[in-house]
Amino acid sequence: MDDVTLARAVHILSIVHWIGGVAFVTLVVLPVARRVADPRQRLALFESVERRFAAQVRLSVPLAGATGFYMAERLDAWLRFLDPAQWWLGAMLLLWLVFMAILFVIEPAIGNRLLDAGRADPSGTLRVLERTHGLLLALSAIVVSAAVLGAHGLLA
Repeated sequence: MDDVTLARAVHILSIVHWIGGVAFVTLVVLPVARRVADPRQRLALFESVERRFAAQVRLSVPLAGATGFYMAERLDAWLRFLDPAQWWLGAMLLLWLVFMAILFVIEPAIGNRLLDAGRADPSGTLRVLERTHGLLLALSAIVVSAAVLGAHGLLA
């Protein structure tokens, strides 16, 4: 097995963990939390699951980026990012940047304050979290689909 194949395998596994976790939180955890009788416990359930997942995804998202950059460098693929027919490469990079910003800038800076403020209206806060996670999951699904199709020459 060559180094690019290994990097691609680690890249895909990192993305499966990352986007799969976003799907789990969005499609399982948040709907279950919405059904909890006590509104305060709804937010507490979300926070406990999200905290555990966030610790894991803080490894898988940077690993996806590192392996992606490694493959681009190793394959001398940087000019492909400028090719309009390979727009999906830029979409992958942009999605990665969005999640890196959320995980390492936005969440540490204001995440706890927003959740603390959300305790006054846990149901409203949960609705905002559901919408935000839904949007992130939809964007992720589009980018992942485009990347698979593009990598197999079906978007050119």
